[in-house]
Amino acid sequence: MSVGLNKNEVAGKSSVLASRSTHKIPPLPSNNAKATINYPGKLPELEVLKPVESKYRQIGKIKTVSAKQINANSIIWADNWFGLHSLLESGKKAQLVYLDPPYATGLEFESRSQEHAYNDSLNNAAYIESMRRKFILIRELLDDTGSIYVHIGHQMVAELKIVLDEVFGASNFRNLITRRKCSSKNFTKNQYSNLVDYLLFYSKTERYIWNQPTMAPDPTWVAKEYNKVDERGQYKLVPIHAPGVRRGETGNEWRGMMPPPGKHWQYIPSKLDEYDKRGEIHWSKNGNPRRKVYLSSDKALPLTDYWDQYRDAHHQSILITGYPTEKNFEMMKMIVAASSNPGDLVVDPFSGSGSTVHAAQLLGRKWIGIDQSYVAAKTSVTRMIEGRKPMGDYIGKNESGGLSSKAKTKHEVMNAKFSVYVDSEVSKLFPNEVSELESLLA
Repeated sequence: MSVGLNKNEVAGKSSVLASRSTHKIPPLPSNNAKATINYPGKLPELEVLKPVESKYRQIGKIKTVSAKQINANSIIWADNWFGLHSLLESGKKAQLVYLDPPYATGLEFESRSQEHAYNDSLNNAAYIESMRRKFILIRELLDDTGSIYVHIGHQMVAELKIVLDEVFGASNFRNLITRRKCSSKNFTKNQYSNLVDYLLFYSKTERYIWNQPTMAPDPTWVAKEYNKVDERGQYKLVPIHAPGVRRGETGNEWRGMMPPPGKHWQYIPSKLDEYDKRGEIHWSKNGNPRRKVYLSSDKALPLTDYWDQYRDAHHQSILITGYPTEKNFEMMKMIVAASSNPGDLVVDPFSGSGSTVHAAQLLGRKWIGIDQSYVAAKTSVTRMIEGRKPMGDYIGKNESGGLSSKAKTKHEVMNAKFSVYVDSEVSKLFPNEVSELESLLA
């Protein structure tokens, strides 16, 4: 494993590189030049942020309301271009925005009950610009302590990374997270099976909310990592030196020996004496000291940028809504807990099945979910009232056309208190759907 050194730690001459020759190479941009994606129709930021007025019908109420009257803990059925503008107009600030947008697959998606949910038809520049505009609005919506997670497939992850660098600043990039989304795929004839998707994690500033998520170590890992045992328990041996030359105490002699060339002691000599006195320094036969690190009973490991424990629904007992592209609920709770605190506002502008707002509700956060799909709005409303049901047999139907009894055996009961808003223009176009939402809330 390579370990980088800062300028002050480099000892001796710099590397001998072929690029130091006298051959002429066309000049490169300066290190300060920022990379951007350019295409026809790229709207200036001032145009993106120009106020857009919208009115909303609150389900269960007769008159329309303005954006400033939208409450927290709400589901909004609207195009998120208007919904995000409305949240900006309301003056609200979010501490966390998670979005799972279309992936530019060119496909159509329907729920398990065969209702059309959404189409994923935008591609190339149209897709990139659509997302860029959303990112600009989200940046303005976020509090200075806020973060954004963009859940995306392989199709556009590279392009959106560049756009997010442009909108949020490359210095605010935190992680490109790889998530294993499923256990296996069958279509392996002409390419590698696609088992993963990605999350791009950015903060708005350097001062962002971060509650370090951890996981219990795997027993196999523990046995391999802490592979020694004494009367005090399991332990591992770790070096007591680190890369880099130091001129202070950690660069001086300890017990008659100097640190290895190009390295320094990790601790000052008096601290090393304390470890040795407590029996926590192991001396090899040739006199090489290493520190004993014991396994604690509450050992937990920080979550890395590879998530293989948050796979989507794969057996009949898992609780789901039946909405396409529904994400692992334990993952959503982890993200909400990591990047927000109780009482904070969590926003999902592609709310889909409502996993984000459900997690926020359970963890004591305020929340707002936006989606242009009626099936998404109906699914989220139903979820926040009735909860989810086991994956079960979604193919079987009972006599009334509902799901089979096998799929209805056990489910959550949420009974959350929340509001539902519909873009007033949308409510005029789809009165039957509005009536159905009213009946769900009755």
